[in-house]
Amino acid sequence: MVRYSKLPFRELVRKYNTDIVYTPMILADVFKNSEFARTTDYSTNDLDDPVVVQFAANNGADLADAAELVSSYAGGIDINCGCPQKWAYQERIGAYLMQDPENVRDMIRTVKGRVNIPCSIKIRVHDDLKTTYEFVKRAESVGVDFLTCHGRTRLQKSTEPVNFEGIKLVKESINVPVIANGSIFSLKDAEEMYEKTGVDGVMSARGLLQNPALFAGYEATPWECIEDYVRLAVGYGTNTFIFQHHLMFMFEDVMSNAERKTFNTLSSIPAIIDHLTDYWGLDLSNVI
Repeated sequence: MVRYSKLPFRELVRKYNTDIVYTPMILADVFKNSEFARTTDYSTNDLDDPVVVQFAANNGADLADAAELVSSYAGGIDINCGCPQKWAYQERIGAYLMQDPENVRDMIRTVKGRVNIPCSIKIRVHDDLKTTYEFVKRAESVGVDFLTCHGRTRLQKSTEPVNFEGIKLVKESINVPVIANGSIFSLKDAEEMYEKTGVDGVMSARGLLQNPALFAGYEATPWECIEDYVRLAVGYGTNTFIFQHHLMFMFEDVMSNAERKTFNTLSSIPAIIDHLTDYWGLDLSNVI
């Protein structure tokens, strides 16, 4: 998740049965060259374990340099080959890499030669699943430790059905753990994914943003989860944009359009907390 899966949110979802967490997608070249980026893009602590640091890169040198900087403070390195956004494609990162399997193979090899923690990749399926098969076999040949597969192509909308057969093919083609991703909004969705694909694990992104307690069996975000997030975000320090947007995701199904418009105009964390106190009964003693 670009921007959103920072330390407060990672600690939050761990409380609700999420086993492995990922950082937001971090640009490897910027991270290795900028002290400001290293300070703002990744922070962790002893509770944040295991955590996978996900990098976007288009060459092995930048990726390995960035991986070395975090390797003592992370449980794994992930190469993002799935981000479908146009800017990422233009930079030849993210889903662009799905058409450059040799480069991905070389990046995996380079990282594994420089750090002693697992290296994984996050991919999408191709229109032609034979191409997906060849892609993952190349990754396996250089020792990728596990793989996450999103069951849509780069050009498919998130409203389109997930390709269960594509994910199943990936799982059956390689001998490393495979995690499935795509339209996981409930435990029922996760169970369906397991049943139809036989994967080793299930990842959620949009679903967890809307309901961080998803994997604990909650069908909607419980109030205690919102209180937990406010406490963690204030305690660790979070900018207003991220704080506000996380809460907007959590309130998405229960906040009226009129209130959402008002909520969007709040320009500081104290103003947001005041709103939650006045309109939702937030107990400050539980969060500060």
